[in-house]
Amino acid sequence: MSQLNRRHFLVTGLAAGAAAAIPAGAAYADPTPDPAAETAQTLASRGLRGDPFTLGVASGDPDHEGFVLWTRLAQQPLAEDGLGGMPQRPFPVLWQIYSDERARRVVRSGVTVAAPEWGHSVHVEVDNLSSDREYWYRFRVGPYVSPIGRARTAPHPLSYGGALSMAFVSCAQYEHGYFTSYRRLAEDRPDLVLHLGDYQYEYTKDTYTIPGGNIRDHEGPETETLANYRQRHAQYKADPDLQAAHAAASWLVVWDDHELDNNWADEVPERPEVPQPNFLARRTAAFRAYYENMPLRRTSIPRGIDMQLYRRIRWGRLATFHMMDTRQYRDDQGCGDGYRDCPAAVDPARSITGTQQEKWLLDGFHHSRAQWDILGQQVFFAQRDNNAGPAKITSMDAWDGYVASRQRITQGWVDARVRNAVVLTGDVHAHWASDLKLDYDDPTGPSVGSELVATSISTGGDGADSDPATHPFLAINPHLKFYNNQRGYVLTKIERDLMTADFKVVPRVQTPGAEVYTKATFVIEDRVPGVQQTYLRPLDPALRMQPITAEDTVRLETERP
Repeated sequence: MSQLNRRHFLVTGLAAGAAAAIPAGAAYADPTPDPAAETAQTLASRGLRGDPFTLGVASGDPDHEGFVLWTRLAQQPLAEDGLGGMPQRPFPVLWQIYSDERARRVVRSGVTVAAPEWGHSVHVEVDNLSSDREYWYRFRVGPYVSPIGRARTAPHPLSYGGALSMAFVSCAQYEHGYFTSYRRLAEDRPDLVLHLGDYQYEYTKDTYTIPGGNIRDHEGPETETLANYRQRHAQYKADPDLQAAHAAASWLVVWDDHELDNNWADEVPERPEVPQPNFLARRTAAFRAYYENMPLRRTSIPRGIDMQLYRRIRWGRLATFHMMDTRQYRDDQGCGDGYRDCPAAVDPARSITGTQQEKWLLDGFHHSRAQWDILGQQVFFAQRDNNAGPAKITSMDAWDGYVASRQRITQGWVDARVRNAVVLTGDVHAHWASDLKLDYDDPTGPSVGSELVATSISTGGDGADSDPATHPFLAINPHLKFYNNQRGYVLTKIERDLMTADFKVVPRVQTPGAEVYTKATFVIEDRVPGVQQTYLRPLDPALRMQPITAEDTVRLETERP
């Protein structure tokens, strides 16, 4: 293990000693801090010419004793070398956790190291906190103080706790619009946020465009090197709306494709027919930058081209979140990436999860005692056939391209008698809700689970309001219950007997400041698989679009370079 990795593994233990060396009164919340600690911090900050906390703060992966704290030092976020304008030396960073929002009562503190080898990122795994309660945190380097973030610990493993407010999001293309939905999500103050992929996009400017032209530009070339990925992550992290969402609650993150390369599959790039001898080096760089910029535990430190991202987070007995990785271990898409009638899609040997992750997931179902088992994953799970005839024309990049893999997972939670199985999805830039089946060819057969799909934060531009009843996919696939093509997120409330999902939308992202509203609300009742609509806002005439066709959906999802 490298010296740097040892430092990551030891950080929590070192923090306890550092907390004893730096009295609670020395916190930046105290107007009369300890002079010795102040001198040490001043010396530590030599070489800094400005605020290093330009990328904000974040927390993640909570359990009943704590969570991960994250920040990354960068004086110049858009520096082309990806180093954020930081001197090439380690910086000690003071962190503190508070029991109150005004940051007056310190409950834990310590010092960790932001090292240049890892882009001056900081990951602190905090434990020994009280379960099921709010905390606040921030960092300091010398005279520079970070913004304050909020986090919540999970209930005790034997407790249900109260209702859980959870939001989930995906697909934030910086060039296509403002991150207004992140701001509105932060204002909702959820307890937990799931990001299901496409946190950032790899393209150079004017490569992936929307009608009328992009709203903002990416800095730098298409991301291929570590410096490229660090710069791109920094550009996104510098956005104030994204920073607000990170500071509002702890996040559970998984990637999809654009964190590396559009539609990649395991060691296969998007266009395997084009020689790309550096693809595995690109994958290594992308994974390293992803870890550097996310609030992940030490178990996710990448090792070369590999990174352990699938993991399980328990929210007491109320919910278990099975966070999945459907990119790193999948077989390559059959018959290309688009909509096809493809024999490979039903090949039982093909997998979207890989053998090891599939076994991990099925074992998790059998050992689960949670009220709700929630799969946080990337691509559309339910069948979406766009052909009313006998042929199945489905997306090869989704679970439809791995039918046997989907069947094994679905049968797995049925056999394990999972109480409530709910799949959460991103990727497709539209809101959807659907019932899940063991046999999609029998619309009268029982539902065995539910799927909720979040639209994009900004990808695709403004979008438009639409009448779900006019979408042909819902007629061809009666298990699909809802569709909307605006931007936004899904806000859920999880209780013991009910899960409520509000499909939040903003009318525009191509100009900033739009207000958010609920387009539709669905509920999932305890032990009643499938989604039930309780609210649908009427069409807004100013935002209405013509009825969408199946061809429109295919075009909207595949109009990506």
